[in-house]
Amino acid sequence: MIARLPDSMQVFERGWLSANNILFTGEETALVDSGYVTHAPQTLALVRHALGGRALDRLMNTHLHSDHCGGNAALQAAYGCRTAIPAAESARVAAWDEDALSYRATGQQCPRFGFDAVLTPGDELELGGLRWQVLGAPGHDPHALLLFCADEGVLIAGDALWENGFGVIFPELAGEPGFDETRATLDLIATLDARVVVPGHGRVFDDVPGALARAYSRLDYLSSDPRRNAENAVKVLVKFLLLERQRIALAELPLLLASIPVVAAASRLVGRVDGEPVHPTSQGRVDGSAVHASNERSNVEHDPYHALATWASTALVRANAARIDGPWLVDN
Repeated sequence: MIARLPDSMQVFERGWLSANNILFTGEETALVDSGYVTHAPQTLALVRHALGGRALDRLMNTHLHSDHCGGNAALQAAYGCRTAIPAAESARVAAWDEDALSYRATGQQCPRFGFDAVLTPGDELELGGLRWQVLGAPGHDPHALLLFCADEGVLIAGDALWENGFGVIFPELAGEPGFDETRATLDLIATLDARVVVPGHGRVFDDVPGALARAYSRLDYLSSDPRRNAENAVKVLVKFLLLERQRIALAELPLLLASIPVVAAASRLVGRVDGEPVHPTSQGRVDGSAVHASNERSNVEHDPYHALATWASTALVRANAARIDGPWLVDN
């Protein structure tokens, strides 16, 4: 069965580099989340096509990871739309602190944008002629928000709940709490009479109990050994880089990982992956379906990121999320 949405609401399912965009029409038009910067021209084209000759009046974000707000600047330039962001991020955005906003930490891009309103848990909004509650959703991001329309039973979940899981629990990588917050957010969603969920990535779905059961199971798995969350973060960040660049030279991957602070934090937590220690002496070769590190240069022996790059590449190839093409790791 195809999950049905109100007539005033349209979802652009974007994949994994860009978050889904939710467009509302009515007396005013509004867009929730704007995708990644490299997809900004496509985002703008989708919005223009859907609106016809109408302007985009309002823009808002469930949270400020780059795949959810990377199109903000382009949409503001095109439409001069009013923009609302999570209140807890307002000082960081006003100062445009790319370290505090996680863009440098994750090795991702986001053009500077402004805002003229904030969203706080407990607020109520009108979008598409419907009333929406703003709810806090910490876990994946400590300042993330949900939007819930009780009358229609529709939940805009961002990365707090997907059909099969949720976003990386980034705070845990920095030694901050995230597992308990993720569980509390899932508990909150379970109390809502949500019949349809619009996730940050993936298709709209209506088996909310099934998605919650899978999310709780995933959380139990990750929280029982924090290394698993760190391993997942490294794989996700490398996959994101592949989605953006399409291919990465295997010889350059260790240096690239070393330049991303979140990966550095994750590598300290990983310690061992797939039962083997991640240490500077891991070695091997590139061999078709699996990736093994070349240990031809002496400095590689002293580079822990070489072992981490080897492991991450191998894991992505095994998951059919990437492939080896000569000296390149290529997106699948």
